[in-house]
Amino acid sequence: SSRDVDEHIATLKQCKVISEDSVKALCEKAKEILMEEANVHHVPIPAVVVGDIHGQFYDLLELFDVGGQVPMSNYVFMGDFVDRGYYSVETFLL
Repeated sequence: SSRDVDEHIATLKQCKVISEDSVKALCEKAKEILMEEANVHHVPIPAVVVGDIHGQFYDLLELFDVGGQVPMSNYVFMGDFVDRGYYSVETFLL
């Protein structure tokens, strides 16, 4: 449910670990959403365009503090968001 998703996001923003079952549930929810969406997505402006963050979870949290929290602010992530940082899973989930 969206309440569960919101609770997981709140937990992640506190830099706390969520269970493996919660990670699987979030991934399934993301899969459902992505399968329903078109390949090209129109993003309302204004939007913050973000380059590669490479799994830098704390940088992502700072980005949201500076640029605005989702869903109040729109973001376009250009890619490479999980490949190097220690917190790649948390970055992807958030």
